[in-house]
Amino acid sequence: MPTGTIEHANLTVTNPARSAELFKQMLGWEERWSGHSQMGGDTIHVGQPGNGAAYMALYTNDDVRADEERRYSKGQPLNHVGLLVDDLDAAEKVVIAAGLEPFGHDDYDPGKRFYFFDWDGIEFEVVSYAGDAS
Repeated sequence: MPTGTIEHANLTVTNPARSAELFKQMLGWEERWSGHSQMGGDTIHVGQPGNGAAYMALYTNDDVRADEERRYSKGQPLNHVGLLVDDLDAAEKVVIAAGLEPFGHDDYDPGKRFYFFDWDGIEFEVVSYAGDAS
């Protein structure tokens, strides 16, 4: 039986550089690649240092850039993207500093979490399993 893991998610956003900076600050990620997309438009890949296993491709094009008020509806088709951190409090501070609003804080066995919507209405769950999750 094969085994595997999620390698990347490709998200359409209005401002890939802004989104990439959030992930770099919150997750300790780095830019892996940026350039023109095969579909037209531009993409930034940001992920684990040293070309680690996981990354996000952040895509935009002229139509998306022109619609700065674009908001995606939760659950159509994406409910949220889960992000694992080792310091939940520090991650939340990054989200707040970016002008975004954390919500849905919860403690559950075996960790803690909160959620936030990015500038484009994409929901993220941030979770930590690090002891007291601080």
